[in-house]
Amino acid sequence: MITIIAAIAENNALGKDNTLLWHLPDDFKRFKKVTSGHHVIMGRKTFESIGKKALPKRTNIIITRKKSYDASCIVLADSLKKALRIAQTDANPYILGGGMIYKEAMQYADKLDITLVHHSFDADTFFPEIDLTIWKEVNREFHPKDQKHDYDFSFITYLRRGIK
Repeated sequence: MITIIAAIAENNALGKDNTLLWHLPDDFKRFKKVTSGHHVIMGRKTFESIGKKALPKRTNIIITRKKSYDASCIVLADSLKKALRIAQTDANPYILGGGMIYKEAMQYADKLDITLVHHSFDADTFFPEIDLTIWKEVNREFHPKDQKHDYDFSFITYLRRGIK
């Protein structure tokens, strides 16, 4: 089960200038919980945006065409297909982005694990449209904004139609 995991705004915004547009502590906790123990696949810019450090308790696969890319505790792949081959020993690898990786990964994913931030943002990186003829929403959990969260948000799970 290949899962794309992403936090996106109502206008599909992901980020601007290689940074996130919001801070949602409960989303970070959930992200850590569901991805721990798994392979995580991300592009080089996404890896650099999280501090160029491997996410602990996960096998970090970074997609880059830079042959001499220097970072410790990671596995390099020069394409998404190669990254998925490396991760095939994991029953549920996660794809973490960025925008171009998400766009390419939509054809391979079985599941979308989306945090929808109920707000629109000015951005330069966007998540691809979720085609509801391909994806079926199977779960939604709403969280209102509070002292720690500036925006309402929902955890939404989609499965590719035909998958149970």
